[in-house]
Amino acid sequence: MQSRSFKEAILNQRMLICVFTGFTSGLPLYVLIQLVPAWLRVEGVGLAEIGFFALVGFPYTWKFLWSPVMDRFTLPFLGRRRGWMLVTQLALLGSIASMGFIEPALSIWTVAYLAAAVAFFSASQDIVLDAYRRELLPDIELGLGNAIHVQAYRLSGLVPGALALILADHLPWHTVFMVVAMFMGVGLLLTLVIQEAITEPTPPRTMREAIVEPFKDFIERRGLDAALLVMAFLFFYKLGDNMATALQTPFFVDVGFSLTQIGSVAKFSSLIASIIGGLVGGVIMIKVSINRALWLFGLVQIVSILGFAALAEAGPNLWVLGVVVALEYLGVGLGTAALTAFIARSTNPAFAATQIALFTALAALPRTLANAVTGIIVEQVGWTNFFLMCTALAVPGMLLLFKVAPWNEPQESG
Repeated sequence: MQSRSFKEAILNQRMLICVFTGFTSGLPLYVLIQLVPAWLRVEGVGLAEIGFFALVGFPYTWKFLWSPVMDRFTLPFLGRRRGWMLVTQLALLGSIASMGFIEPALSIWTVAYLAAAVAFFSASQDIVLDAYRRELLPDIELGLGNAIHVQAYRLSGLVPGALALILADHLPWHTVFMVVAMFMGVGLLLTLVIQEAITEPTPPRTMREAIVEPFKDFIERRGLDAALLVMAFLFFYKLGDNMATALQTPFFVDVGFSLTQIGSVAKFSSLIASIIGGLVGGVIMIKVSINRALWLFGLVQIVSILGFAALAEAGPNLWVLGVVVALEYLGVGLGTAALTAFIARSTNPAFAATQIALFTALAALPRTLANAVTGIIVEQVGWTNFFLMCTALAVPGMLLLFKVAPWNEPQESG
């Protein structure tokens, strides 16, 4: 980046594409972790049952099982990556729109099946979008490109987590879900106007090559012990904040905020924080190494979790709500940006789909496993103690940084 200014680095077509990939990738996930829990809570479903709904997110943790298929085979339209993008995005539009026609109190299992379908199509879309972005961005732009992607990813949460909640106070749920589903049109537009990445590698010639070579390559490049440490780090780095935000919207409801207050005050704060976070994160990811960004943003993540504990004690104070949500979006968003850049750096572009699917699955595993029991934990210990526990669970990931991303080795390569 020494030879290019910040303006030249950020004002190019690749960064604009990262905005669109982030939005279309994040929208389905936030439907599952923000809109669906709020919908179920308002409809009278218990916290324990809502917590178990996190289990429908298992496709995010097992997507590496079918990522070789998406690496190996090219659909007969639009190209190797764009064809899969189109199929998954159309499936997401249909499945999200269908959810609102179900009555949770009468058909909770039908809701679960549809949520699982959304998770499957969303995880599949992530496989191909992540691979496309890795092929698109040169190594020198990985930090900035992924920072922009992540902030757009989080901004997409304003649709199911803000707009949808405000609309739900005035419109029937099936209309709300249809409106949210139509925002998948952003992804469809992206797919139709972009070209395949110039640096697109040759597809694997056989299924065996597509399955075996990505894992063999990763272990051979790092060594078995180092590879295992990296995988442990990916699991633990965001364990605390994933748990803390798992039942975020039901938490706000329990504190005493209305859906409109949550949708306006909380999400406006998140919008401002995401924009600031994107700019700050972009500058920092240019000026410092990915390793140091992991350290800095990881510490901010821990502080942001404590903000939820403070809100639990403060009660329904709108100012506290705005500050806490802004801090959470700033800290967690920056941490996610650094982790995503670390994952991209650790992959070989020749095996991008499967390697990134494996690494992001490990990073998502805590959200699925731990979040499934968060409702039970909260009901047993209360919100404040729960958030303090989440803070403690964020520490192991920071300790692993000493091994996988040392502060004094900024140029460590994957």
